[in-house]
Amino acid sequence: MAKFREYIDEVGNELIHKVSWPTWKELQESSMIVLVSSIIIALLVLAMDLGTGAFMDLLYSLFN
Repeated sequence: MAKFREYIDEVGNELIHKVSWPTWKELQESSMIVLVSSIIIALLVLAMDLGTGAFMDLLYSLFN
């Protein structure tokens, strides 16, 4: 149990003194980049899905 307590103390010390945390502004900017990128990727996937669906409908209509 002593080793576990020592481990927890070392982790806490490292998180407080050795980790460089982003500022609130950096965190907001990074979040916006992720949000915009996610929306762009979602729109690309939607466009590919709709395009593939339209192509498959065209193909099926040729053979019916």
